[in-house]
Amino acid sequence: MQKFLAVAFTLILLGLLVAFAWLPGWIDQGINRLEAEPPFDGSAHAKALLDAFGAVDLHADPLLWDRDLAERHDHGQIDLPRLIEGKVAVQVFGIVTQTPMGMNFERTPADDPDMVTALAVLQRWPRSTWTSRRARAEHQAANLAALAERSQGRLRILRTRGDLEDVLQAQARGEEVVGGLLGLEGMQALDGELSGVDALFAAGLRMMAPTHFFDNRIAGSSAGVEKYGLTDLGRASIRRAQELGIVIDVAHASPTTIDDLLEIGDAPMVASHTGVQATCPGPRNLSDAHVRGIAEKGGVIGIGYFAGAVCGTSPEHIARAMAHVRSLVGADHVALGSDFDGAVATEFDTTGLSLVVDALLAEGFTDDEIRRTLSANALRVFREILPK
Repeated sequence: MQKFLAVAFTLILLGLLVAFAWLPGWIDQGINRLEAEPPFDGSAHAKALLDAFGAVDLHADPLLWDRDLAERHDHGQIDLPRLIEGKVAVQVFGIVTQTPMGMNFERTPADDPDMVTALAVLQRWPRSTWTSRRARAEHQAANLAALAERSQGRLRILRTRGDLEDVLQAQARGEEVVGGLLGLEGMQALDGELSGVDALFAAGLRMMAPTHFFDNRIAGSSAGVEKYGLTDLGRASIRRAQELGIVIDVAHASPTTIDDLLEIGDAPMVASHTGVQATCPGPRNLSDAHVRGIAEKGGVIGIGYFAGAVCGTSPEHIARAMAHVRSLVGADHVALGSDFDGAVATEFDTTGLSLVVDALLAEGFTDDEIRRTLSANALRVFREILPK
């Protein structure tokens, strides 16, 4: 009997070791997948435009996964070598701290079992991250800072307007460098405390969305159960974030939350990774009224590359949504918001942005409108909002 128990214990232990070592990577490869094989080459004209203007991607989620972003991988959609090859000037790295198991675009209960807790344990994150969402945000921010430290200057964290200008000047000199800006998917990461805004600002976060897939103590989500607007704590948190120089992101916010955000101050906001109801109906996407409201504040709409945002995954689907924003409020409010590595399937990775440029050309975008869409619009918002 003792021998049997010893063998059983050994097998259980081996099984757990395999799970810790193998399961997160298997999940990553399974849900962050490409539906086509590289290379992803657009026309010579599209490549020339991308090379001249660079790209700003307002949202991607590779920090959630146990993947060395300094190395090129054959799975997922983003890593540092591919960002450089894809002519990405600035990449916003989203930080995810809670994803309920039953998450969906229509109705996601906040108290469903949380998958990020499981990932934190399986990927051997610090024990504090097992129970604190703020600790998870700080851990992912520290991981990006560590990547920048060992990148030999290829990745530089953007905390101020000066940091941004330094990166842009380096790129103009021909240096292979990417600016990385940290964004937060859902202010549940404040752990219910206003002081969390300052703590996460100190950790390097410069963009914050009030909600992710569920209602929280800050605001209601487009995918939540009640879908309410900003709470009192939410209003105070948004005001504090704006005082510090944090860009407010309306992605995943309920319609009532967006209305409330548009009433707070005149600072431009972004929808970092979204679609529009006009080309892809659904609770995840922006109404024409909200597109106009964001544009009136000087903000930008980052169009996602995934089916939930644009009702397809082709460059043509993406460009059609961008063309609608342009027709409604002008090309000064269109931007890129891939959601790469955010548990989405796409037809290309970040090396394939020239395909999107070709699709925009087919929609009648001029070279200057493409310049604004690729980078200038997002850079304008960063230059206005980021701390001096």
